[in-house]
Order: sequence, then structure tokens, then C-alpha cells
Amino acid sequence: MPQITVEYSAELSEAFDRRAFALALHRTVGPLVSAEVAAFKTRFRQIEESVIGDGSPAAMIHVRVGLLTGRSVELKQEVGQVSIGIARDHLKPVEGLPTQVTLEVYDMDREQYQKVVL
Repeated sequence: MPQITVEYSAELSEAFDRRAFALALHRTVGPLVSAEVAAFKTRFRQIEESVIGDGSPAAMIHVRVGLLTGRSVELKQEVGQVSIGIARDHLKPVEGLPTQVTLEVYDMDREQYQKVVL
């Protein structure tokens, strides 16, 4: 059920180990939210162009973690803290390129979410 979208600056394509990030995220967050690893879906979108702040050279990673409604604010905060830490662990510094890592945990409407496995 967790739906994860990760946007990352093109300049980080070699520095951000996306697959290892996703696998570590699934294994770590699964027990926190009572979800099987097989239920996680993570997709990555490379950002070709972005402007951060005053336009000085910078890069970004933004992670969105969607969970079905019903989880406490504290649990969602824990998921966020753990997830942003995992992102940092899988990002190598790029010389001269400050990188902002941001994250949001959002609710997916439990009554509207549907899934089928074919």
C-alpha cells in the first residue's frame, strides 16, 4: 500500500543510489506501518531542470510517502524522519553542489484506494 514518489535533480543521477534507497526504505518502514514489503511501490522521477533559492547551483531530492488514512501524527513523523535519514544514507556528496533533501508523508483515502494484482 505505501505509494512513494521520489523526484531528484538530474545532477544526482550518479550520486543517488535509488534502488538501494528504495529497498532499504521498504524494509525499514514496512514494520512501522504494518505493511508487507511486497506492498510498497516506489517510483523515481528525474528532474531535468529546477531553480532553488536564488538560482545558485543546487540540487534536490523530494520524497512523498503515501499511507492509508488512520495513522497517528507521531507515526507519520517517525516514518518521515526514518525515510529522510535513509535518503541521506544513499546520497554521495557532489562537489560544489549543495543538495536539499525534503520529504512529506501524506494520507491516502482508505475508502478510495484500490489495488488489484494480476
